[in-house]
Parts: sequence; C-alpha cells; structure tokens
Amino acid sequence: MMEMKMTEVGTLLPIWSVIPFIAMLLSIAIFPMIAPGFWTRNYGKISIFWAFVTSSYIILKFGNVGLHEILHMLIGDYIPFIILIGALYITAGGLFIRGRFDGTPISNVVMLAVATFLASLIGTTGASMVLIRPLIRSNKNRRIRAYLIVIFIFLVSNIGGALTPIGDPPLFLGFLKGVPFFWTLRLIEEMLLMVVPLLLLFYMVDSYFYKRDKADYLSGSIEVETAIEVLEGEEVSKEKFIKIEGWYNLILIFMIVGSVIISGSIKDIGKISILGVERKVVDVVRDIVIVILAIISLKITPQEVRKKNEFSWSPIEEVAILFFGIFVSMVPPIKILQAGEKGALSFIVKSLREPYHYFWAAGSLSSFLDNAPTYLVFLNSAIGKFYPFIDEKVAVTKLLLEHPKYLEAISCGAVFFGSVTYIGNAPNLLTASIAAEYGVKMPSFFGYMFKYSIPILIPLFTLVTIVFFMS
Repeated sequence: MMEMKMTEVGTLLPIWSVIPFIAMLLSIAIFPMIAPGFWTRNYGKISIFWAFVTSSYIILKFGNVGLHEILHMLIGDYIPFIILIGALYITAGGLFIRGRFDGTPISNVVMLAVATFLASLIGTTGASMVLIRPLIRSNKNRRIRAYLIVIFIFLVSNIGGALTPIGDPPLFLGFLKGVPFFWTLRLIEEMLLMVVPLLLLFYMVDSYFYKRDKADYLSGSIEVETAIEVLEGEEVSKEKFIKIEGWYNLILIFMIVGSVIISGSIKDIGKISILGVERKVVDVVRDIVIVILAIISLKITPQEVRKKNEFSWSPIEEVAILFFGIFVSMVPPIKILQAGEKGALSFIVKSLREPYHYFWAAGSLSSFLDNAPTYLVFLNSAIGKFYPFIDEKVAVTKLLLEHPKYLEAISCGAVFFGSVTYIGNAPNLLTASIAAEYGVKMPSFFGYMFKYSIPILIPLFTLVTIVFFMS
C-alpha cells in the first residue's frame, strides 16, 4: 500500500514545491558573492531553514509516506555521500608531498596529468587538497600564476574525476542508485578529448611565460633555476626525490576505494531496516568500514603533517551542512521528475529528447549550482522519460542497457561543466582560496568565467557534443 502511494507522490506535487530546492541552490550561488560575511555566519541556518520548509510540506501533505521519502533521501543517499566525502577529505589531509619540483613547463604538465588521473582514484577533493600546494611551491618564482591554478581547477578539481564513482560526487550518487562501479570507465574517451587539448594549450602558454620570466630573471641577475624560496617562512625540501609524509594514508585511501568496489560487487546478502528505510547489509558494512578507516587516519597521522597541509574541519563541516539542505529540498523535484510526463515538470521531460540535450542541460545547471544534485535531477528526468513508475534501480539498469548514451551525457555534463565557475564543484573555490593565501592573484568570479572558462571550455564542450552525443 505504501509502495503504491509512494509512486503517486510525484504526480501530486505541484510545480511550486521545487521552490525551496531552487532557493537553496541560489543561496549557495549568490550569498557568498554579494554578502560573504552574512553567508559565513548564517549558511547553516539557511540550509536548515529550506530543509525544514520542504520536509514540513512533504510530511503535512503525505503523512507517513512523506516522512518515509525524507528519511529515504537522508539515510539512503545523504549519509553514505557525506561518509565517503568526509573520509577522503580526512585521509587526503594526512598526506604531505615534499621534494624539489623544478617548475618547468614539462614538469608542470606531468604534474597536472598525474593529478588529473589521480582525481579518479582519490576524488577531486582529495587530489586537489594533496597536490595544489606542491604545484604552487614549484612555481614560486613565477610572476604570473593564475592560469596555473585555473587549469588545475579545470583538470584536477573537475574533469579528472570522470572515471570512477570515487572521482566526483555526482558519479558516487549514480553508484548508489545502481550504476556499476566500473561503468564510468567508458567515459575515458570523452575525458581524453577534454584533457589532451587542455594540456597542450597549457604547455604552450606555460612555455611562453616560462621563457619570458627566464629572460627577465637573467637580465635582472636572478636566475629562474634559483632554489625555490621559503613559503610562509619554511624551507621547501631540497631533496632530489619526492617524499610523502603520512604515506600510509595512501593505503587507507585505496582501502576506501576497495570497500566501495567490493560493496558494489557482492551479491545482495540481505537488508536491514533503519527507521523504516531498507538498506543493503553490504552497503551498511561499507559505510562502517569507511568510517573506521577515517578514524584510523586521524589516530595515526601526526598533527604536524596535517598542520603543514593547513588541515581544518571547517570545509567539510560546511559541505555537510549545505548538502543536508540540498538533499532534503531535492525530494520534490526528484519525485516530480520520476513521474515523467505525468508530473508537474513534464515540460522538461518532453523537451529533453537527445543525449546532447541532457549534456548541455545537466552541464549548464552544474556550472552554477551543485553538480551532485544536478546529476540526480537529470538522471531521474531520463528515468521518468523512459521508465516512469518503475523501481529506481531497475530503471537505472534498463537505462544502461537500452539508452547508455543518455547517462554518459548526463555524467559528462555534470562532471565537466563543474569547472565553468568557482561554485560549480566543491574543490574549485577551496583551491582558489588556497592559491590566494599563497599570494596568487586569482581572477574574480566573472573574471574566471569570461577570461578563462567560457573561451577555453565551451569550444571543447562543443567538440565533445559533436563527436559523442550527436551521432
């Protein structure tokens, strides 16, 4: 009886029920720009307010069925999401890479290429946190460095996470919805079509500035090969080889990845009910194992290592609080979209016909809003289009078998377009803030877009569209 009523929720919700979700995302996009002080002090209250508005309406309208929908979103999606993101943040924060990097164009390209593919192994947040400081230190003597950070954001904080559910939050949410762990490896061609041109462009630009700086340094009797100076009063290691302090955190990270892979590979051995929400036993065990690995990292990593990485709890606290509001307020639009053409957002389902429609639609929202909920919205839109009122995981399986290009387009749009603005993906603004602390003059919000992302990325997105999603 409850199952039947739950399938009707999306058809009964009015279109204005998506307002809290839109307001939540607009709050994240606008307040940090126009009122940063107010946002810093009140973002938690704003997030809880929109979550309260949504949950109150859903529960009052649908009673126990509405309560079940809210709990299902929190227990089935939000908590596993935060556990994974938090564990990767903690373990990556226990790694400190030291050594002598020469800051030449070739060295920078190699570092960016390695970091890009590392993002799919330890997540865009983890790779960004671990490698942004070595990149900045290796280019300490450069006078113009903003483009280094921007390309890093493009590749490491976003595009590089396309190959695994560990790589980027939206893909992990897809994994939770039934997308096989290794399915995203098929995005390697789309990813390479983005990565290779960006690295080539970077090499040409970096070579120009490197040669110009070298000539200026030599004419001013300061050689570009001068040993990298001290950052914040501390000497950078002069060792010939790269050394990793807290290296055992790499083992913990790969154990986290392994636990995710195993949980998606083991056959269903039963379910348990948590506040009326059924979860697979293997998924619960996976989450517990990930939490234990994060605790181990906290216990065995010396505080000196985390201090060198300027590790703090505030970024992950902010993510947890904001995503609470996002996930709760996301319930109405997701249920409506799941209803397909019988829901209040049927015009969206009807207008999205081809894979490239989904690529640009999911991407455009991911540029200014958060790409994780955006991915879910368009995944559910595709499900609503082809398989309305079918069990979610069954629908995902059928989508992968019968219409895989649609999910490829949604996945690429959500991951790639996150690099268009500072707020498109969580690591973007964090990376820019770290660079600014090290004295890099970063472009403004709109400067980043109009000077870098729009002229560089939009042509590449168009190329990806033509090659992969219009045939």
